[in-house]
Amino acid sequence: MLRQAINRQNQNVDTVEAESAETSAMVRKVMNRVMKERVSSKMASGVLVSDELVNGIVEKRIEAPDCRNGFILDGFPRTLAQARFLDELLARRGRWSTLVLNIAVDREALIRRATGRWSCSVDGEIYNIYFKPPKREGLCDLDGAVLVHRSDDNEETVRQRQTVYEEQTRPLLEYYRGRDYFHEVDGNVAPELIAQELGRILGDG
Repeated sequence: MLRQAINRQNQNVDTVEAESAETSAMVRKVMNRVMKERVSSKMASGVLVSDELVNGIVEKRIEAPDCRNGFILDGFPRTLAQARFLDELLARRGRWSTLVLNIAVDREALIRRATGRWSCSVDGEIYNIYFKPPKREGLCDLDGAVLVHRSDDNEETVRQRQTVYEEQTRPLLEYYRGRDYFHEVDGNVAPELIAQELGRILGDG
C-alpha cells in the first residue's frame, strides 16, 4: 500500500513534490546500527519487523526538514496497528492532508515482478528479467555497471511475504475503504497507464 500525506497548500497539480520514504530501506539503514542479526533474519524470511520498531523509524523520518511539505510512505503501514499509529501521529502533527493509494496487482504477477527484479549497483536503475530485461545480461543499459539481485527476492521468501500480506496487511483495505481519501488503482496494466491514473487522482485531490 502506498500512502501519501501532502500539504495541500504546497501541492502542484502537474508535479507533486514529496519526499519518498520506502520503509524497508529505512529499516535496513537503522538495522546497520542496531539489532542487525534479529531484524535481518526476519526481513530475509519475509516476516514483518515489529510494529514498535517500524513506527519509531517512520515517526523520526517524517520529522526531517525534507518532509515538511509532504511525503510518500511506500510500504507503510502494513498492519492495523501501524495504520492506527499513523492516524494518531498525523492528527497530532496536523500539518498534512492524507491520501491512501492501493495499487492492486495479481498475486502471480507480483511474484514475477519481485523474483525477476534486478537493479544497477551504481545508480539503482530497476530491471526485470520478465518485463524489462537489460540489453546485456547482468549489466545496466545506462552505465554498464553490474546488476544486483536482493537476496530476499527469491520465490520462497516472496511467497511467504504474500502469506503475511493476506494475514496482516489485507485487513488495511477494509480499514481504509469508504474513507474519501482512499483510492484503488489497477496495477496489472502498463506502467504508463498506472502513472496516468495516479496523476489523475493526485490532481483531483
